[in-house]
Amino acid sequence: MSAQEYLLVDATPRPPLLAGLRRTYEGEPLLETDLASDPIAQFTVWFQEALESGLPEPNAMVLATASAGGRPSARTVLLKGYDERGFVFYTNYESRKGRDLAENARASLLFPWHAIRRQIRIEGTVARISHEESAEYYESRPYGSRIGAWASRQSAVVRSREELDDRYEELAARWPEDPPVPDFWGGFRVTPVEVEFWQGQLDRMHDRLRYRRTRPGWALERLAP
Repeated sequence: MSAQEYLLVDATPRPPLLAGLRRTYEGEPLLETDLASDPIAQFTVWFQEALESGLPEPNAMVLATASAGGRPSARTVLLKGYDERGFVFYTNYESRKGRDLAENARASLLFPWHAIRRQIRIEGTVARISHEESAEYYESRPYGSRIGAWASRQSAVVRSREELDDRYEELAARWPEDPPVPDFWGGFRVTPVEVEFWQGQLDRMHDRLRYRRTRPGWALERLAP
């Protein structure tokens, strides 16, 4: 090849071929008789099994919200407590999710435990927990996380990483120990009205069993995959 000759290489990134990406799910079927009488008890069973399986951060869940105008948004947050009243996470009340929930107090949660071919999907209403509950959790957090809650005006535009770091250092100097609970930070509780337990099966014939809140308890029904 002479000096004037060269090969034209198309360096444009190509999207991966997705049609052939699939996973075969195998295992015992999930039957109605396998489940507890209420979804909170069943969640406890599956969460314990997720812990024992070695899943990284089994309490990570996708939180989906929508604004008053219906604009959806989703992100991953951490479950930090649950009981018969519902599922609790913490955030900055002025963040996008905080603003969404102030306008539209409904949300969906998803635990995507793909490694053990399971998912749990929760839909419900949302309300702030008490300041006392939020303070108790805040004070249990590592010092750096407490300062971080003050330093980050979550979802606001910042000029640079340096601006964030400077803000953190300024607040750490102000409170070298025991920073107070921010008035713009705290917990939300999702009170479930529906809880679905999904378990993967062969040929995409997955098991989907849903608890639906009724009065006075829960109705259990199977959904087509």
